[in-house]
Amino acid sequence: MATLSKTAALLALALTVGFSASQVFAASKPAAQKAATQSISTLGGKFTFNLPKDYVGDALPTGNEADGTAGTSGTMYANQATKSVVIVAETARNDGVIIKDNDPQFLDGAVAGFVKDQSAALPDFKKQAEKKLTVKGLGLRQVDSTATMGGGKTLNSTFLAGSGNHLLVIQAISRADDVKGHEVLVKQITGGK
Repeated sequence: MATLSKTAALLALALTVGFSASQVFAASKPAAQKAATQSISTLGGKFTFNLPKDYVGDALPTGNEADGTAGTSGTMYANQATKSVVIVAETARNDGVIIKDNDPQFLDGAVAGFVKDQSAALPDFKKQAEKKLTVKGLGLRQVDSTATMGGGKTLNSTFLAGSGNHLLVIQAISRADDVKGHEVLVKQITGGK
């Protein structure tokens, strides 16, 4: 169960830092000139996806031992025009347990822990759907939800995965009134699945 708590702490760190920073980030950083898309690689290259150049990356502060997020690192990608955010965070387990690339028990537990923790943290959190995905042998769980974050209603798609001693959380957050834009963003992450 420590795995689930660490996954939840990882997500909480990413959401707290990422979403509060997104407003400051969007206001203070000019859009950088980049290629048409940028490739994001996670879990040692086992899961990659592309984001449009409009998503500007900013490293999240590294985790710390005091709140259970030691070994956590991540990047927040913010799109100033669409007011959408993608948070990518990974953490290393140090308990010696190795996660298989497609471990249903781990993934089901991670989803249950995520939903429980988000329900406690966000008063209007509502799980909308859950999907099981496999991309190049890597199992992912996608949890679609709604909640109020950063002062407004949002659409959220959270992707949970693990491989070896690493846990991965990717969260795509869009304005509630941008359903089509959010669907496109999710397809960019999942490769259209």
